[in-house]
Amino acid sequence: MDTFLAIASRRDWKRYADRPIAEDVVQRILDAGRLAGSGGNRQPWRFFVIESRALRDEIAETVFAPQNVLGARLVVAVGVRGKGPTAFDGGRAVQNMLLAAWNEGIAATPNGVADPERIRSLLALAEDERPLIVLTFGHPRRPLDPESRSAEEWSAEANRKPLAEVVERR
Repeated sequence: MDTFLAIASRRDWKRYADRPIAEDVVQRILDAGRLAGSGGNRQPWRFFVIESRALRDEIAETVFAPQNVLGARLVVAVGVRGKGPTAFDGGRAVQNMLLAAWNEGIAATPNGVADPERIRSLLALAEDERPLIVLTFGHPRRPLDPESRSAEEWSAEANRKPLAEVVERR
């Protein structure tokens, strides 16, 4: 898929079909995160694939929308460590994973962390690590076809501010 088409057509999905994601697809999603660039090549992230049902239930209680975690087929918590713009670097890894998933026909959504201290404890994060976000993935409940429209059509349909409102030229 064309990269701009992937960006323009990708939407957050909060409910997923009840079918597993192939392990090779999971590996591609995780590897896309690993391949993200970072300042000084520090790679300040760790990806926690939440496989235990009990832990998934507890992780769900730490995010703003628990139902997203409870209904997902793949849950990945992202932690970052160190000083400086590590959240930006972690965001690059997260966006790579979301786009790689979309390319594979897998829907996803980022879930904000409402209780960082609890998730820190659940994941046994190191002292210099902090939780960044929890990603949920799954097959979409209804078929999706990003190539059914052009990137420009998807862009026009997006619920986003017009480009003129977010760009200033100086």
